[in-house]
Amino acid sequence: MLTRWTDWRDFDRTFAMMDELRSRMDQLYGDFGDSRGAASFPRLNLFDTGSALVLKAEVPGLSEKDIQLTINQDVLTLQGERKSDAPEGYSVHRQERTPIKFSRSFTLLCRVNPETTSASLKDGVLSVTLAKAAEAQPRQIAVKAS
Repeated sequence: MLTRWTDWRDFDRTFAMMDELRSRMDQLYGDFGDSRGAASFPRLNLFDTGSALVLKAEVPGLSEKDIQLTINQDVLTLQGERKSDAPEGYSVHRQERTPIKFSRSFTLLCRVNPETTSASLKDGVLSVTLAKAAEAQPRQIAVKAS
């Protein structure tokens, strides 16, 4: 059986569309992680202010007792657990805020001073300020004319 060249192009186009669909589905499931969303909880931002790295994470319903922060060399780990808040003896009819145990680790872009690191929790937002080590802070270099 002979196959026309245009059929092969249609065949390639079909596989390209299937590959695009698979890629989008992977991205969708990657955003949600497992069925409870553990892979991307909590949502956060990490940015550099020049003298420090600042992490802001959304942790609604958690208290400072539910969150643990650790720094090991250049890796920051944020972990915690949101427990079920149904009162004892009651049955749950609908639960959209499921209990979740999470752990996220980040390789920091520079060395930080763990002794001057601070963290605060206000209105469901965890703010962590990681002061850069002296050798990692930007320095001004004076330019001299000759």
